[in-house]
Amino acid sequence: MSTAIEELIPHRAPFLFVDEILSVSNEEIIGIKTFDADKNPWLKGSFPEFSFIPGTILIESMAQCGGAGVRLLGVTDGVFALAHIETAQFLGGVPYGAEVKYIVKNIRLSEKIIKQEGKAYVSEQVVLEAAWMSIRIETPKA
Repeated sequence: MSTAIEELIPHRAPFLFVDEILSVSNEEIIGIKTFDADKNPWLKGSFPEFSFIPGTILIESMAQCGGAGVRLLGVTDGVFALAHIETAQFLGGVPYGAEVKYIVKNIRLSEKIIKQEGKAYVSEQVVLEAAWMSIRIETPKA
């Protein structure tokens, strides 16, 4: 998809964790992210001996993917923030340079609440399963 991620969600580098949304439907969003060690040196402190991406960053990345996909669908408006992580199960580490593919299922989409669940894959192997809820927030006026 050609829309820039920055046009869809408010996150910016170094906290923008989605490279591209590959497909969207009312049921499913698919996106990718590759964490570059040179562009993200501040992430290296989590598991330096393994060069793994921190799990909390993977959850945030999957939620950003889901949020960007929902914006492409046009079914919600406004800014949404991750409010609740219902479940998270880490099944493997993600090394720097590996492409992470997220498959996010839309459970509930409304003007105030987005509920999603998803899986993260590296080379077709599931490395993370999670479910979360994001809520619409009021942004401060300048």
